Amino acid sequence: MKYFLILLVLAQVITLQSQTYSLPSLKYQYTDYEPDIDALTMQIHHSKHHKAYIDNLNKAIAGTKMETTSLIDLMLYASFRSDAVRNNSGGHYNHTLFWEILAPKDKQTTSINADFETAVKSQFGSLDSLKKLINQAGATRFGSGWAWLIVTPDKKLMVTSTGNQDNPIMDVAKDRGIPILGIDVWEHAYYLKYQNKRADYLAGIWNLVDWGIVSEKYKAALTDSLLITIEKDSWPALKDFHKVMSQTFHPAETGDFKPLRTRSNEFLAKALLLKNSTPPVSLNKPAIQAAMDKLVKESAEIQKAVQKNAKDETLKKLITQAHDTFHVIQGLCKEE
Repeated sequence: MKYFLILLVLAQVITLQSQTYSLPSLKYQYTDYEPDIDALTMQIHHSKHHKAYIDNLNKAIAGTKMETTSLIDLMLYASFRSDAVRNNSGGHYNHTLFWEILAPKDKQTTSINADFETAVKSQFGSLDSLKKLINQAGATRFGSGWAWLIVTPDKKLMVTSTGNQDNPIMDVAKDRGIPILGIDVWEHAYYLKYQNKRADYLAGIWNLVDWGIVSEKYKAALTDSLLITIEKDSWPALKDFHKVMSQTFHPAETGDFKPLRTRSNEFLAKALLLKNSTPPVSLNKPAIQAAMDKLVKESAEIQKAVQKNAKDETLKKLITQAHDTFHVIQGLCKEE
C-alpha cells in the first residue's frame, strides 16, 4: 500500500509538470464574423482545423521531454523538431493569435494606441499603406501560409510572410520577431465564401481586425524578453558554440569524456569564431566581449589538457569553468 501511494504521488507530480494543449474558445459566436467570414468557415476553421493541430501536437509530444517544454521553446528551435511538432505547434500558436485579433466591427471596444499609430506612420506612412503591404505579402505567398506584422529585435515593425504553419518566432524563418498580427492565407480560411479569390478575402478581413488589440500586442512585444532570445538565437557563432558545448559538457557530466577528448580542437575553434564574430548591435557590450576572451583562454586550456592526456577530473573542472563562462555570456545577452 505504501509503494502504491508513492507511485500515485509520483504520477500526479508528472501529470502536473507535463502539459497538454487545448482549444481556446472564441470571444464571439461563429455568426458574429459574417459577412466578412461566413459562420460555416469559422466553425470548420476553429473546431476542426485548429483542434486538429492541437490534437496532433499533444500526440507528438506525449511521453517526451517536450511535454514540459513551453510552446514558445517548441517553436524557437523548430529546426530541431520533428515535422509533426514544428507544424502543429505553429498551427496552434498562429491560429490562437488570429482569433485574438479578430472582432466584429460593432464589438471592437478598444482604440488604436497612439505609440503604435506613430510607429506605423513613421515606418509605413499610413495604416492604409501598411494594409497594402500585408495584403501583398498574403497575396504573393505561394500555396498555404501566413502574412505577418511583427516587432523585430531592434523594436521596429516589419511585414513578412511564412509558408505552411511556420511563423517568425521559429529559427527556420528568414525574418524573425514577435508576431502582433497574422492573416491566415490557407484556403481553409476563406474558400467556402471567396473560392479562389484570395485578394477579396484579404480585402474583407480588415473589417474584422481589431487594431486596439494589435496595439496592445505591440506594446507588450516591445518589452518582451523573447526579442532578446530571438536576437541571440540569430547570432550564428553563438549557436554554433552552444551546440558543441552541449554535446561535450553534458556527456562529461555523466562521466563520458570521449566527446570532449575527440572534439577539443573543434571546441577551441568554435570559441575563436565566437570571439571574432560580430554580435547583434544590442548585444555588442564590453562585458560580453570580455567573457568571450575568457572563454577562448579556457577552451585553449581544455585543448592543452586533452593533448597531455589529463585525467577526467581535470577535464571536468576545466569544461565546467568554460560552461559557466558561456552562461555568463548568455546571461549578459538577456540584460536590457
